[in-house]
Amino acid sequence: MKRNATCVVTTIQEPTESVRLLHERLSREQINLIVVGDKKGPARFELPNTKFLSLDEQLQSNFKLALLLPTGHYSRKNLGYLEALRDPELAAIYDTDDDNFPDPRWRSKDVCVEVRTLRHNGWFNIYRCFSRTMIWPRGFPLNRIHDTGSFAREAPQSVYSPIQQLLCNDAPDVDAVWRLTVGQKLFLFDSDSAEPIHLAPGTWCPFNSQATWWFADAFPLLYLPSTCTFRMTDIWRSFIAQRCLWELGMGVTFHPPIVIQDRNAHNLMKDFEDEIPGYLHNESIAQTLSALSLNPSKTAIADNLIKCYESLIAKNIFPKEEMPLLCAWLDDLQSL
Repeated sequence: MKRNATCVVTTIQEPTESVRLLHERLSREQINLIVVGDKKGPARFELPNTKFLSLDEQLQSNFKLALLLPTGHYSRKNLGYLEALRDPELAAIYDTDDDNFPDPRWRSKDVCVEVRTLRHNGWFNIYRCFSRTMIWPRGFPLNRIHDTGSFAREAPQSVYSPIQQLLCNDAPDVDAVWRLTVGQKLFLFDSDSAEPIHLAPGTWCPFNSQATWWFADAFPLLYLPSTCTFRMTDIWRSFIAQRCLWELGMGVTFHPPIVIQDRNAHNLMKDFEDEIPGYLHNESIAQTLSALSLNPSKTAIADNLIKCYESLIAKNIFPKEEMPLLCAWLDDLQSL
């Protein structure tokens, strides 16, 4: 039976081995694949049953956002999300990268998932639930990486969770500080930590675009900002998305690692430079978003998204130039 889901990837490379392995698994589950190109990279992408959006095709689309997005920026992935959302019956988007592939346990997810819920007021390092090693997710405040203390997980139950992050082995998503100071060449999470964890509203933890399932209620929150660095765009999106979900009484789910990253080459000092805004501002972003009064209606997600960005623009986290792009995203969503 065909699952009404689409996977979105952005790349500046010919099909990598990771993408080929991903494509094989998606084909088995009858999940579509959309690949977003950019100024650099291939003019074509030779994989069966794959929609490749070259830069020319993006610019010729009827999306307002296509003409506003910068080239050479990860945020062009927004156009892949919009392309997927042309299908009015789309139920899920699997958001991943061209250097990640599923391990043999990988399966598509449903919006309702059996989890243990963890309640914690403030910041919680989700990697603590899956490893006894000193490790933290990219975007976690550096002044909190030594926070300890016990944490309780509730009995397993089914929850409605429209954003679900899959953890990744070999090269998990960590910041440049970890890789420069602690990092191992390959890292494996504990094999005995096999239960998904749902962070209740009020519990802050960054999540990324490495391997994440998004379901219909969260589609408007997919928007990747353009006026921040490459290393912050998905992290700052995650804070805004969490805050909007909390208003609906929902949190984010983290699954044990069922993805492997064969990491593309990175300049760690360039990564560090791109992450400096996060090191300086991630806590104040959370404080600003926590203080907002939002509308607890599913029909108000777009308005809540605007309020979040307005508050962060007022704090000089984003420049005012971000707002026209956000409005174009929402206009394109409305047109679909």
